[in-house]
Amino acid sequence: MFNQIRQQYFSYPLTFRVLVAGTFIDRIGGALIFPFLSLYVAQRFNVGMVEVGLLFGIWSVSSLIGSMIGGALADKFGRRIILICGLIFSATSALFMGFVNNMHAFYLLAAFAGIFTDIGGPAQQAMVADLLKGEQRAEGFGLIRVVGNLAMTIGPAIGGILAGISYLLLFIIDACASLITAFIVFKTIPETKPQKIEGQPSESLSQTLIGYGKVTKDRLFMAFIAATIVMVLVYTQMYSTLSVFLNRVHGLSAQGFGYLMSMNAAMVVIMQFGITRRIRKYPPMLMMMAASLLYGIGYFLFGFVSDFVFFMIAMATITLGEMVHIPVAQALVASFAPDDMRARYMAAYGLGWAIPNSVAALLAGLVMDNYNPKMVWYIAGALSLVAVSFFWILYVRTRDRFKAAKPIEIEAA
Repeated sequence: MFNQIRQQYFSYPLTFRVLVAGTFIDRIGGALIFPFLSLYVAQRFNVGMVEVGLLFGIWSVSSLIGSMIGGALADKFGRRIILICGLIFSATSALFMGFVNNMHAFYLLAAFAGIFTDIGGPAQQAMVADLLKGEQRAEGFGLIRVVGNLAMTIGPAIGGILAGISYLLLFIIDACASLITAFIVFKTIPETKPQKIEGQPSESLSQTLIGYGKVTKDRLFMAFIAATIVMVLVYTQMYSTLSVFLNRVHGLSAQGFGYLMSMNAAMVVIMQFGITRRIRKYPPMLMMMAASLLYGIGYFLFGFVSDFVFFMIAMATITLGEMVHIPVAQALVASFAPDDMRARYMAAYGLGWAIPNSVAALLAGLVMDNYNPKMVWYIAGALSLVAVSFFWILYVRTRDRFKAAKPIEIEAA
């Protein structure tokens, strides 16, 4: 398996391989602290989960703003410089988090950190789309995903040990990881932004920002975002509602839920390459339908089963959907976007995640607190079918467009 991964990795262009390696270093730094951030805030400032939840809400909204700004800046000034700036801002905010000793100041820091550290996200995604040809993009995004999950497999174990020594040490290492990645990008990765056609007028910064209006006029892309919102409303329950449901209704411990999440990460690391290669020749919208259906089956199953082995089967089904959904969706966004607007399309796609992430836990909580908790999973199954219907309509509407472009078909290595 690892030999196959190695061969696959070295089949990509050198610049992309360097970007993947740098991404892994940066993600390791984030994985050291992120799983323990809620605990750190609650202990350091002696606050409850309401204050912690407000903190993450502020961060989520500011991150969306930063991503939208970063997308415009990456299309205007280039991917490389914006990615480097985002990494430097990330390192700076990590250090400040380790030293701030006032909760109100931490709220303010979270707002600024979300805006400035997330300006690099669309630049990185656009860089992947720039570096890889259309038929390689899904696998490339899949590889970035594997790297992230590998970091999440390693990072928390190391972070748990270091947290027993000092939380400040975690923030310092996270900052160092971001700075190392920024240095790697600066020294080894050239600008990847497509060159403008000779004679084509250059956009001003204000025109670049206004360019999001062009994104909203792409009706098929906006319909894709709407379908994604429905899909992610279901998917994101894994990170919010599921642990509470399994604990309250079935008595599953935090450790038991941790085993389920570890299985999820391990499956992605082991299987993502194979899954992405097997689906490369199928129409992407049909793959989004398949992913939605797998989500529906997995979450619906949680409404009926009560044994841990069936929890594992349900989680495995959801993970299969996840491995189809995320790389294909990112490749689709790159295919929707004109070459000179890739970063803005990537940023706008973030709405498909930010909106459901802002309301999913609240809506599920209202159902759990006022009705039979199992209703959450019945509704999730129904919403998945709605998403399947949306993607079918999009498949019909975009079939000719993507058949001509062949956005994610991948040649056999």
